[in-house]
Amino acid sequence: MPISEFYRGLRSNVGTSLLLVPSVAAVIRNDAGGILFIRKGGEQLWGLPAGAVEPGETPSRALRREVFEETGLMVTPLRISGVFGGQKYAYEYSNGDRVEYSVTVFECSIVKGTPRSMDGECEELRFFKEGELPQLAIPYPAELFRSPAAEAGPAIFE
Repeated sequence: MPISEFYRGLRSNVGTSLLLVPSVAAVIRNDAGGILFIRKGGEQLWGLPAGAVEPGETPSRALRREVFEETGLMVTPLRISGVFGGQKYAYEYSNGDRVEYSVTVFECSIVKGTPRSMDGECEELRFFKEGELPQLAIPYPAELFRSPAAEAGPAIFE
């Protein structure tokens, strides 16, 4: 779903003005170590499966929902890989809506499913090798995509 009723309501009040948006993103690796990226319709740049946290929704639930909506995959968040925000994470959509994301990025494992666009928002889904990443719309640091170091204890999710 491209925009939820909650955010549509906000947009009806503020137009295209800047919104600060709590969001989540997923680093999903396949068995070969490739990382899943998506490219939305009409866009040239790639991104992680990601989206906004809705009112009353926990970040881990938002992550599972967004990943399924965009990729058809059921995932389990394993750990928080990083938290990013500020001016570097500002984005303007093709319709002029401006946002600044505060993004919690989770390393995830695939529970089941085959990558495919479920909501029609994604034009292309592809696993990229760590050294051959596509050009990204959101400037995540390169170290976010390095193979995870020795497994730490599991994170606690509400």
